[in-house]
Amino acid sequence: MGPRIGPVGEEPQIPGKDTKAMMSAEDTPGGKASPNPRDLRRSVFYSIKFFVLCHSLLQLAQLMISGYLKSSISTVEKRFGLSSQTSGLLAAFNEVGNTALIVFVSYFGSRVHRPRLIGYGAALVALAGLLMSLPHFISEPYRYDHASSVDMPQDFEASLCQPTTSVPAPTPAPSNSSCSSYTEAQHLAVVGIMFTAQTLLGVGAVPIQPFGISYIDDFAHNSNSPLYLGILFAVTMMGPGLAYGLGGLMLRLYVDIDRMPEGGISLTSKDPRWVGAWWLGFLVSAGAVALAAVPYFFFPREMPKEKHELRFRQRALAAAASSVSKGEDSPAEQNPGESQEKQDGLTQIAPDLTVIQFIKVFPRVLLRTLRHPIFLLVVLSQVCMSSTVAGMATFLPKFLERQFSVTASYANLLIGCLSIPSAIVGIVVGGILVKRFHLGPMRCGALCLLGALFCLLLSLPLFFMGCSTHEIAGITRQPGNLPGPDLFPACTEPCSCPLDDFNPVCDPRTHVEYLTPCQAGCTGRLVQEALDKSQVFYTNCSCVVGGGPVPAGACDSACSHLVLPFMLLVSLGAALASLTHTPSFILILRGVKKEDKTLAVGIQFMLLRVLAWMPSPVLHGSAIDTTCVHWAQSCGRRAVCRYYDHDLLRNRFVGLQFFFKMGSLACFALILVILRQQDKEEGTQVTVSTSGLQQQLLASGPGKKPEESRV
Repeated sequence: MGPRIGPVGEEPQIPGKDTKAMMSAEDTPGGKASPNPRDLRRSVFYSIKFFVLCHSLLQLAQLMISGYLKSSISTVEKRFGLSSQTSGLLAAFNEVGNTALIVFVSYFGSRVHRPRLIGYGAALVALAGLLMSLPHFISEPYRYDHASSVDMPQDFEASLCQPTTSVPAPTPAPSNSSCSSYTEAQHLAVVGIMFTAQTLLGVGAVPIQPFGISYIDDFAHNSNSPLYLGILFAVTMMGPGLAYGLGGLMLRLYVDIDRMPEGGISLTSKDPRWVGAWWLGFLVSAGAVALAAVPYFFFPREMPKEKHELRFRQRALAAAASSVSKGEDSPAEQNPGESQEKQDGLTQIAPDLTVIQFIKVFPRVLLRTLRHPIFLLVVLSQVCMSSTVAGMATFLPKFLERQFSVTASYANLLIGCLSIPSAIVGIVVGGILVKRFHLGPMRCGALCLLGALFCLLLSLPLFFMGCSTHEIAGITRQPGNLPGPDLFPACTEPCSCPLDDFNPVCDPRTHVEYLTPCQAGCTGRLVQEALDKSQVFYTNCSCVVGGGPVPAGACDSACSHLVLPFMLLVSLGAALASLTHTPSFILILRGVKKEDKTLAVGIQFMLLRVLAWMPSPVLHGSAIDTTCVHWAQSCGRRAVCRYYDHDLLRNRFVGLQFFFKMGSLACFALILVILRQQDKEEGTQVTVSTSGLQQQLLASGPGKKPEESRV
């Protein structure tokens, strides 16, 4: 959010003016007037530094709760029987409410009590977090084996091979016996609650960042504002990393830790039926957001303008005064005159407009901005890059689980410890390069092109880092079809095996996996107790050479050792992609009119949400669903996918990422072509000029950088 828009009839704030005399009763904490000006100095709620601290913590907690669903997406799929397309739509649904309201934030500016509105938004975010955890409490306890509906010991017995004479023949869809209108209604209610919570999460996040940034920019010293915003962004960027770290911790706990069955469970986190305590992370992050929201109800609507520049900043600026005077102005640092000039430019768009007038003027500004080729190409490149990030952030944990046989907890820890910090480093390095070398538009475009090119090249080895799906007895390569009894090996003919039971066992000698011990022909079960855990084995297996025993659980991938090299390449690619973040913003800020800059940035974020963050998770989820080779069935409908074609999954997931990176690279290449064309046009204009003017230009400006006015 840029400079604030003043309300009708309100006197604009003068940077050097002491505003304590203008404070009303509404401006004081709690709404009470403070007659003594010294009390204002003593109140911590009149300190912009304290506001920066509170806002950093709030945005950290808000991004943590927004990103937590992505860390537990595969767990939510297994718990409620969702396809990847549905879970991708769920992950993207928080952008719906956010996109619908974010444009009006540009209109409201400071017409409202910004701290209180931030507090109300944060309270709504916390409520949405509590609502996301509600499905756990209204659902029945999780049953990882549906073969029996009595107790745990009979669950294991029902998975064994039993003679067809003693057990009735299985029906084509045994799970339908437990289906009822109540069960289906409960499933729809659970899904509806989660979609509603995601929408409220997006709506509550609307005022937090824009109003907070504009509040800091209004009342901080003009020289301190960039430093405060830098601290704010640095702390905020740790939010997604904490979300994955929190997911890694919570998913180690069993989902029904609050209502464990008698005798406990025999699952481990490596079992494909394991479901972690996904709901607990929402409670923790919602509590953090609620605590961070409390101070905002005590901040005033306006506070005195910060008068003094930070001392260490004064010394740093004095030491760098000579170098700054020779180079171009930093995009983040502006003098008071420039800041006031930007505010005046913004008032040319919507200074005192009503909502109806703002809606009428917005399409004209949108069309005028989109007609600028540099702006349009930069936004398209960022759309491609954001689509890559959105798909990777949503489904990379699930991809690692399936491709390399790692637990959901370990996958989240890898992402939180490698990918997120690498992206942060890339953003910081990109900003340092722009600042240190005073990069103009041409060099910013070249830096973006190089970052996108090397990011694309690092994606090529990912196509070959993985293994094919191991053999699964009775599973065909036709997605969506349940295997019939005629597809099972002949050794299971004496058995009566439930068709939709899922209790996998693995033959370690042949590396063949069976859906249940019954399909392996096993008639006995043995539990081997150990100090830390117990291991379940199945014996007398007619389909296994030697009769077993075979351990319970899925077969491990033969490529588990490739997970770390894979993540290192992904993290390095994330750093190179993030390197383009700051230079691309510079291209936008230099490429539009001054009076359009604030709304241009708002339009940019709106387009990123509409074109990238909303459709990309759904697109990636749909691509993942097309690689499924065995679906679970629930009440006659297709539920969660149990097995994927690993080669197809890798090629389509990485290939979709590669496609978006190619699009970003093409956009940056076109930007460089346009900038060079503008250089040639400028050179032609100089050639047409008089020779005396040419000599004067060459003599007066030999060190002038031609990039400064190219856009």
